[in-house]
Amino acid sequence: MNPHHDGPLAAPSPWLVRWAHLLTPQSRVLDVACGSGRHLHFLHTLGHRVTGIDFDISAAQALAPHNELIQADLENQPWPLQDGQGPRLFDAVIVFNYLWRPLWSDLLASLAPGAVLLYETFASGQEQWGRPRNPDFLLQPGELLDRGQALQIVAYECGLAPEPSRMLQRIAAKRCGALEFAVSPAPLK
Repeated sequence: MNPHHDGPLAAPSPWLVRWAHLLTPQSRVLDVACGSGRHLHFLHTLGHRVTGIDFDISAAQALAPHNELIQADLENQPWPLQDGQGPRLFDAVIVFNYLWRPLWSDLLASLAPGAVLLYETFASGQEQWGRPRNPDFLLQPGELLDRGQALQIVAYECGLAPEPSRMLQRIAAKRCGALEFAVSPAPLK
């Protein structure tokens, strides 16, 4: 699992804050590799029903006790959100600071029609600024765009984010259904 989760008092990612308006009221949201629960907590305060999944959910239990939490080893076990009918569907799937490429098909299959995907993680070039440095955990140029090609892309960014400096790729996308266009001029933060 990614050792770079932010602490329990960390603010939510500016990318999540910027695009949270794409979620319909009271959305069912899946937070993959939820870490400390900072995004669970933020989305819960907006009225969403959030499910967090991670290898270690102890910090999230303390910060976001009103959310469904699932402890699972996403890298060495089958996708835990599957039943006899197929994958459990969510109105939004969010992933921050985590990359495990074998999960892509499960993440996309978990998007209900009209669902939102918000994804932000480290990109190639991050090795100049700190961890992670392993290319297995760094997105290649344009990789999020390639992975999201079956979705309607609302926004995409790739570049150096300041304070602390880190190289990121970010995507906001929707699965089929109506696309609400939203303009947000804010740069990488």
